[in-house]
Amino acid sequence: MDKEVFTDVLEGDRYEADLLAKARIRGQDAFILIHLEHQAQPQANFDRRMFRYFARLYENHGLTVYPIALFSFPSPSKAQPAIHRVVAAQKLILEFHYDVIQLNRLNWRDFLEPHNPVAAALMSRMKIPEAERLRVKVECLRLMATLRLNPAKMRLISGFVDTYLKLNPQETQLFQAEVDSMEPRQREAVMQIVTSWLEEGLQQGLQQGLQQGLQQGLQQGLQQGQRDLVLRLLGRRLGTVSSEVQAQIDGLSHWQLEELGEALFEFRSVESLMDWLDGLRNEQALLCAQLIEILGPLPPDVGMQLGRLGRSQLSQLFQSIPDLSTSEQLQAWLQDALALQSVQVTPDSSVDPT
Repeated sequence: MDKEVFTDVLEGDRYEADLLAKARIRGQDAFILIHLEHQAQPQANFDRRMFRYFARLYENHGLTVYPIALFSFPSPSKAQPAIHRVVAAQKLILEFHYDVIQLNRLNWRDFLEPHNPVAAALMSRMKIPEAERLRVKVECLRLMATLRLNPAKMRLISGFVDTYLKLNPQETQLFQAEVDSMEPRQREAVMQIVTSWLEEGLQQGLQQGLQQGLQQGLQQGLQQGQRDLVLRLLGRRLGTVSSEVQAQIDGLSHWQLEELGEALFEFRSVESLMDWLDGLRNEQALLCAQLIEILGPLPPDVGMQLGRLGRSQLSQLFQSIPDLSTSEQLQAWLQDALALQSVQVTPDSSVDPT
């Protein structure tokens, strides 16, 4: 059935049931609703939420509702509530029960025998000792290799396992050795699954790389456009600009070019431009010296980051010095400040670069 969406008019909240199925009762000409709610993180008052869903579904459909909560979070491992009670004046007003499937309290070995694709997927979120992670992934793949699933379902289930059961480099080597030791037909089926992981990872990597390249290209194009515009305006106001001065302008960051574009209308000569550039370098040098005096030697990349700050940002950093007690705090400040430059030219993530 389609997902049920509920809106609390008074509180303005919107709720959506995760999975709702209408099933016929065996041997009867009657139906029930099965409501499955998945919870990936612990949540306070979850029992109240389950009752709210039950009440709305029962009211809307007039059918018996069988509620199930599926908890997939790794911790806490203590048993989660399976009941919602309302008590007033020491009197029980309401007692609502629902089934709970808490994966981190289930032993993965208990689900090896049944040929159940859901068990193969959820096994990766069950109670797994650190030393058995490799074994669980191998057995999940072995189980999936015996199931006759269409490619779409196989990708869905195997992707779930790969996402929630990542192996470290050493475990990956042992995993490959385990796969190599399987009998040929089973090894071929397992390798098809593993290959699909690699292909999907490669596709995601290419997509991310393309997106990152597009963003970098936009940033560089914007900065080049700013630089060309500033040089043209300087040429109209001050006449020909020497190659030495042009080289200094070529080295300015986005913020510095923006500030220079605003300041150049007040320049009356090339000397005014040189004074502005010298002032920027002097402020950078003074700030760097003050930071070294307070924090000690700075990491190599800090000097490069300081060189990209505009004068307004340098002023902000001067004011923030009393709040900076470590090089790590300084680097965090610089990363936040420089990130603003890329935000202005970040491409819309909803646009397909292809």
